[in-house]
Amino acid sequence: MGTEQERIRMVAGLVRSGYVKGEKVAAAMEKVERHRFLPSAMEGVAYLDSPLSIGEGQTISAPHMVGMMASGLDLRPGLTVLEIGGGSGYHAAVIAELIGPDGHVYSIERIRSLADSAKRNLEAAGYADLVTTIVADGSKGFPPHAPYDRISVACGAPDVPPPLFEQLKEGGKMLIPVGGRTYQQLYLITKTDGKMQKEDLGGVLFVPLIGEYGFQK
Repeated sequence: MGTEQERIRMVAGLVRSGYVKGEKVAAAMEKVERHRFLPSAMEGVAYLDSPLSIGEGQTISAPHMVGMMASGLDLRPGLTVLEIGGGSGYHAAVIAELIGPDGHVYSIERIRSLADSAKRNLEAAGYADLVTTIVADGSKGFPPHAPYDRISVACGAPDVPPPLFEQLKEGGKMLIPVGGRTYQQLYLITKTDGKMQKEDLGGVLFVPLIGEYGFQK
């Protein structure tokens, strides 16, 4: 089976399981070629619903988690999105598909080798103009382009970092895993009248957020 057929079958399974909600999220995940964001030797397992190693002790999130987060953030054309934990660039590409050419993703990755690889992957996949990859401490956000309509955090934090909430636009939404270094609860944060509204979406497993407002190395 070719990669396109594998990708379509994968997304269909995620829709049936309820992880992917809405035709637009399904279409975005069908279009983004996950195998392009993995080492070539891993192409054969690219469309398994599993996290996979991308080096430096980091992983590319399982497709069901990417679908769940993309669905939960209510991504729409024209939004400005801050992504924390850019990894190989796959999740940013899915976000870019959903916000379109009038939106933009600012993707923060603390490990330079991964950020450089993500940038190459995104360029090769055609997302260079839609995603800006930055090497920085993601727990501090990225003030130059704040406030953000949406913030997607793909690493577990001990609590919601104050800078991220500050950089979230009024009425904006943030998805963030909060808890320990390996097991967390995924929270949907909405900023309403300057206050934090939290909805618990269930238990998740993410690598830790390392930084000033996250965990120490």
